[in-house]
Amino acid sequence: MQSIDLFFEGLWKNYVDLTPLAHRVKTLLEKEGEVIENDHIALRTFNLPETNIDVVSNAFLRLGYIEKGEYHFEQKKLYAKHFEHKDGIYPKVFISELLLENFSNDFQALIKNKVGSVDKDFYLNDELMLQGRPWELSHEEYKKLKLESDYGAWVAAIGFRPNHFTVFINKLVNFDSVESLNTFLKEKGIQLNTSGGEVKGNPEVYLEQSSTLADSTTVLFTDGEFTIPSCYFEFAKRYPLSSGELYQGFVAGSADKIFESTNSAQ
Repeated sequence: MQSIDLFFEGLWKNYVDLTPLAHRVKTLLEKEGEVIENDHIALRTFNLPETNIDVVSNAFLRLGYIEKGEYHFEQKKLYAKHFEHKDGIYPKVFISELLLENFSNDFQALIKNKVGSVDKDFYLNDELMLQGRPWELSHEEYKKLKLESDYGAWVAAIGFRPNHFTVFINKLVNFDSVESLNTFLKEKGIQLNTSGGEVKGNPEVYLEQSSTLADSTTVLFTDGEFTIPSCYFEFAKRYPLSSGELYQGFVAGSADKIFESTNSAQ
């Protein structure tokens, strides 16, 4: 398996290919003299045996990551875990999975059919999260899935790739708060996710976050090409615990709203 640095370089390239907005934001910040440090990446999947969190996390575990926290999102029918590298010098990894058993029989059957149409060995590849969508999907099927879950439709259409990277605000020089960074981005014409407010979280929960709305990308479906939401860029500021160490976990209530960055409704 390749080194962590090369792996994350591949993940970033894969992500930026679908999210030119992230490259634009990064360039804007670099012109302000900033050096961007990534707080975490997020990955999405289904809770099927072939594709669940345990499968997706395997490559990261082999690279020295350790399972840390778990999170429940009852309204969105999601479960998630986050992982940290044992050396503490690499980005955290947040992996969520859609709990298919909580959806209609038709929804479950469609997802299981798509996942099952691919050779099982495909999912064992350490570079799974660089592979994109391995199954055929029609736009009509995509729209049908969206009626029950934006998240499920996103994974079905986009496949296996990073959902977002995250600017670690604590390491910025010219922006000391989420609000100041948000103001800068809006002045540059960047649209933000306003679900639950532009700033999610607060110092009391040791984490504040915001994010852009998802970029758009043209996807080839079996019945034509259509433009759909792709990925977004997140921004996070972490606060110290009583021990003096920065909080390293995630806040489910905030993450719940961050998920909505890819919702077409916004």
